[in-house]
Amino acid sequence: MLKKVYLFLALTVLCMCMFGCGEKEEPVAKVRDLDFTVVATENIPEELLSVLEEKKEESFYQAYSDGAFMYLCVGYGQQETGGYSITVDALYLTEESVCMGTTLVGPEASEKNAETPSYPYVVVCTEYIDKPILFE
Repeated sequence: MLKKVYLFLALTVLCMCMFGCGEKEEPVAKVRDLDFTVVATENIPEELLSVLEEKKEESFYQAYSDGAFMYLCVGYGQQETGGYSITVDALYLTEESVCMGTTLVGPEASEKNAETPSYPYVVVCTEYIDKPILFE
């Protein structure tokens, strides 16, 4: 009998963990969208570029600031071929943070791509804001 009680309790805890319990999170209220520029490789600060080169084989998120501007970077790691691109879906400010969302876009099936691996990443530059960065 005690074994069944423990089994029931274990399953209850497991279900609570899987399906959630407690309060639902409120959606983060956007204060405003942030203007940004996608930075070409030749315009990325050298210090940041060397960090990106070290990290490019794995997925990564990186923030860098030169005091006046903030550079936000998202990499998707090694891909089997070329032809990938990254879209910036959102970059906005909330009361607590700066939020950035991106999507990796694969090559078109009809495109002929190099058979060598690629390492897609995007770097955007925006105004410096002293808040935590949330990458979505």
